[in-house]
Amino acid sequence: MHTTTPVSFNLAAELDAALKHAATAAALDEADTFSPEVRPADPRHGDFQANGVLPYAKAHKQNPRAVAEALLAALPAELRDRYEVAIAGPGFINFRARPAVLLDWLLHYDSARKLRAGAASYHGGERTLVDYSSPNTAKQLHVGHIRSMVIGETICRLLEFCGAEVIRDNHIGDWGTQFGKLIWGYKNRLDENALAQDPLEELERLYKVADEAAKTQPAVLDAARAELVKLQQGDPENLRLWNEINRISSTAFHRIYEQLDIRFDHELGESFYNDKLPRIYDEMQSCGLATESQGALVVFHPEHPRFAKQPFIIRKSDGASNYATTDLATMLYRTEHFAADSIIILTDTRQNDHFEQLWLTTQKWYAKKGYRLPKFEHLSFGSILGHDGRALKTRTGDPVRLQSLLDEAVERAFALVTEKSPELPEADRRHIAETVGVSAVRYADLSQNRSSDYVFDWDKLLSFDGNTAPYLLYAVTRIHSIFRKLGLDPYTATGGENGRSTADTATAATGDGGNSAAGGSMATATEEESANAPATAAATSADTAHAAPTPPETEHELALARKLLQFPAVLQATTAQFRPHFLCTYLFELAGSFSSFYAADKVLSDEPATRARRLLLCTRTLLLLETGLKLLGLRLLTRM
Repeated sequence: MHTTTPVSFNLAAELDAALKHAATAAALDEADTFSPEVRPADPRHGDFQANGVLPYAKAHKQNPRAVAEALLAALPAELRDRYEVAIAGPGFINFRARPAVLLDWLLHYDSARKLRAGAASYHGGERTLVDYSSPNTAKQLHVGHIRSMVIGETICRLLEFCGAEVIRDNHIGDWGTQFGKLIWGYKNRLDENALAQDPLEELERLYKVADEAAKTQPAVLDAARAELVKLQQGDPENLRLWNEINRISSTAFHRIYEQLDIRFDHELGESFYNDKLPRIYDEMQSCGLATESQGALVVFHPEHPRFAKQPFIIRKSDGASNYATTDLATMLYRTEHFAADSIIILTDTRQNDHFEQLWLTTQKWYAKKGYRLPKFEHLSFGSILGHDGRALKTRTGDPVRLQSLLDEAVERAFALVTEKSPELPEADRRHIAETVGVSAVRYADLSQNRSSDYVFDWDKLLSFDGNTAPYLLYAVTRIHSIFRKLGLDPYTATGGENGRSTADTATAATGDGGNSAAGGSMATATEEESANAPATAAATSADTAHAAPTPPETEHELALARKLLQFPAVLQATTAQFRPHFLCTYLFELAGSFSSFYAADKVLSDEPATRARRLLLCTRTLLLLETGLKLLGLRLLTRM
């Protein structure tokens, strides 16, 4: 019989709270300073481990094992009934949930709605603005842009799932000196046929032509500057061209955003802040933060080892604004207009110094003015490299266009799908290829530590072996195939309270599946299902509907159940550090645990209660895989 104790979403957090209470009950010295530091453990030792005893004992010059023993003695009997508790080494405390606890959790968290409700305590009540993608107009998106896009979107989805109110802002580079050259090029070197055929390609060509001409012909440089002045002064023709350039760019950007299922609440470009810049100059000077240096208005940070002499230029010597000015105005607008509690900006690592100076300046400025200071995170990421260890480029040396990359991924996926399932109608193969190809590119990025560079490898990212999108999508379709053969809805077969709608699943692909993933590689779904199939699906459905699942018993049942219960802790760690690869690794391990379970234990057991608990493990694995993949921004399939 399973327990009636209220089911905590995050058992690690529950144990952490219990140990803090035990520290007070045991009358430890300065018990309020004790931090249990409970986290998932090595499965050989338990489900969770408290690592805080050693640092506490060292700080208070006590024997760590004696401290651990005192804490265990003070734990309530009810908790000891639910967990096996043991002290390891000099003072680590290991907890292993008893099978009844595992069953309680699996029965309670039966839908994405309940998972979301459980996770709401992580970031509930927070209003977070996330600034990501942020391309420059008149330039095509290339492969380097995908990191900000997919990491940013995933962070938004994770924070929303964990209770935060998220504001997505695409801070587009739609202003600046480049527009003088671009407008000159448009007026003097435009190829109208090329513009009609590929507008963004022609705009990018025009800028390059104008830029090269300006470097060698002073008259062209002067003319480009004159066009910029006219734009800044509101010349109708130049404003018309500027708006047309931005419209063309936006159309191209949004075609890719739609393909990647990325959306924004706001697209406030740099131009939006033009009328807000004078306030920045006034307040920086009135606060005593900015000083004149060689004709420019700059901020120094004398306490900083680098920025004491490296200026943060907020107005150039010619009186023009720059990124620093606009970013300070943006920070203020986000604080005042959006009332953001937290601001997150994603860029590559090359901008680390800029955002460190921006934040140092903002903190001093807000303190002097008495403004409310939000939390701020600059999340940087590494580069995508080719096999030569350099930035990924085409054979001509140009950056790989993102649209070309996505198109190639889809075509490669179509070739694979056609090879493995040639009997499917072409429309179905095209649909599957679009999902698999785009997901493969996206997942290949997210599964890497965002701080690191990584090598782009077609064979690896489209492989059905290892930690890849195709493998995980196959793992999902495999579980769907089990329930499809039984004539059961996987979201209601074992007590999912509201059925398909609560699972937040994607629309199923059409067509009959012919393959399934097992242990990280391909296997035939039909053969696996028929080996376990009952005499009639109706009989199995009826038996399962009347049988109550029992607590997991076998080695592989227990291992899978314990892996499922790690989801809350993984979700917490992923959002705390904004590192999506934590979630990717977990999903890959979960799929592997399911494969081991399915290979070892016959799901369609002749014993109704056993069959019910094994189907429960199947449906909860499906729920967490689909929930996790959707948080990563992947579209799902039910057949492949």
